[in-house]
Amino acid sequence: MQNRVSNLHQILQEMIDRAEASRLSRGIGAAALTAVLLSFVTIGAGWAAAEKSKRLSGSQIRAKFIGMQLTDEVHWREVYERDGTLRSYSMGRKQIGKWRVEKDELCLDLPEPDGGCFEVASTATGFMLTPKGAGLTLEGLLQPPSDRK
Repeated sequence: MQNRVSNLHQILQEMIDRAEASRLSRGIGAAALTAVLLSFVTIGAGWAAAEKSKRLSGSQIRAKFIGMQLTDEVHWREVYERDGTLRSYSMGRKQIGKWRVEKDELCLDLPEPDGGCFEVASTATGFMLTPKGAGLTLEGLLQPPSDRK
């Protein structure tokens, strides 16, 4: 992993040097250069997170999630009550459902597309929920609920 990050850094530095020379001679905008470079940095960060993740067992999921909330701290949060109730808040919309652990997966009983079962992994920066079927991976922080219902 260290070698990949070093190689990525070296490649990005070479691209910056070439792009700077090219920009000066062709007048290419700094915004376009920045967008390309940020996409490479984001991909590199994703590789690092994926390689350092550790999949949780059912008992570990239960122990970590009971009484806590998973959130991106901006757009959404999910509160995992001790009684199995799930309160989901996303972009101003509230949903009530149920949560449970089945076969080392966190299952959310919410209307589509929000429900389903997920593999749970801890990462260096939080937790990653990967859907069993089609869908997007969620990444967030696990913390005490910011409200009490």
